[in-house]
Amino acid sequence: MALVAVALATMIAMAALSIDIGTLYEAKAEAQRAADGAALTAARVISISGLTGDPANGNADGTWAATCGGATPYASQAAIKVAQAQQNFVASAAVGTVTVTYGAGKAGGAATDCSTLGAGFGINPTVTVTVKRTNLPIFFAQVFSLFNSNYSGIGVSATATAEAYNSSNSASQAGTMIPVQPRCVKPWIIPNRDPGNLVAPNQFVSPTDGSISHAGVWPTGVIGESFNMNADCTPGTTPGCVLTTNPPGYTGGILHYVPALISATPPSALPSGCALTPGYQSAIAGCDQNTVYACGTANGAQYDLTENPVNPNAATGDTATAAACLIHSGTGGQDTLPAGVYPFEIEAGFSNPLVQQGVVNNNDVITTSNSIVTIPIYDSTAGLLPPPGTGITIVGFLQVFINNVDTATTGNVNVTVMNVSGCSNSASGNPTASGTSPVPVRLITPP
Repeated sequence: MALVAVALATMIAMAALSIDIGTLYEAKAEAQRAADGAALTAARVISISGLTGDPANGNADGTWAATCGGATPYASQAAIKVAQAQQNFVASAAVGTVTVTYGAGKAGGAATDCSTLGAGFGINPTVTVTVKRTNLPIFFAQVFSLFNSNYSGIGVSATATAEAYNSSNSASQAGTMIPVQPRCVKPWIIPNRDPGNLVAPNQFVSPTDGSISHAGVWPTGVIGESFNMNADCTPGTTPGCVLTTNPPGYTGGILHYVPALISATPPSALPSGCALTPGYQSAIAGCDQNTVYACGTANGAQYDLTENPVNPNAATGDTATAAACLIHSGTGGQDTLPAGVYPFEIEAGFSNPLVQQGVVNNNDVITTSNSIVTIPIYDSTAGLLPPPGTGITIVGFLQVFINNVDTATTGNVNVTVMNVSGCSNSASGNPTASGTSPVPVRLITPP
């Protein structure tokens, strides 16, 4: 009996050690997941805010302060909300303290107000989130009266750093132009001509160094500018496209694009409930991960005038049909981007999959949407487009929000510019792995 008593005490002690310490390790992992999610959220807010659309001017126009400066920064509040959300509870108790700081480059920083940082922040902004939880619960250790309550007084903390990267004018900071190469790009190759700034230089980006020609927020800058897009195709019912103007440009209040030559591999993430033809329509409505738009590389992409079964500029054509499916506009339940609100606040429509699944409510502010798309910009300074199938040079990308699609009369796609990323026509660095955004977001916390 004495041996059993000693063994039992030893077993309980080992249980206390293993279970309670195991609980602390699990709490640490949960805190790390909360910090990771919060850091990525804040970086995502920075990415879609257009803050990096003013990388050279710093905070001269106040755009940085609106996103991550002041007493209650928008990006910081989004990070704190994610960290304290129900799904990120730490050891069955809400996260205690969440701190958010900003810096430039991979080293991160300790500034709670990003508007105090230098111009490098606009190219490579980083955000660091630290999650702390104190007085975690204990279980078996209570048997030995090691603690006077159900709580240990012991805490855990976790830190994560995420960055958003804009290649525009990156050579001024890194010495080398490091381009991006996003996936799921929509097959609308637009000329490097900014319809909202028709005075010289009436370009989105400089083709020589990739810098943004009209940095900042509309009406002085390109961020928040809205315009219509349509294909540079002669109307008709003949399959394919015949260029109306060469080179494409901004005429009649419309910025004209040419269809891209897309990969034969079917795209992923096609919306349900839409009748889409393979190829061009599917590349618009889905995620075309296989077509490469090599930014800053001579002949890094091609355009095609033969793959479209219906002229893409028609109201019932390929572009209008597929784009309307993408943004769920057939039911009128698409997401919206309120005009004149900065930083951008995307409101979920009732057809948004997150609303349909009960994750968010209709009109809730969200940070991701099918209406946010990336489109390539080609170097139109060369003059006439070469024959189809010949390479053209991509010099940057626009990240735009599709406001609406005219499926009744014109087939126009109305968009608002959320961010710009330039890479010049002769980038020398290897492209970053950028996901679907031209201003990629990633965790850089060391393991």
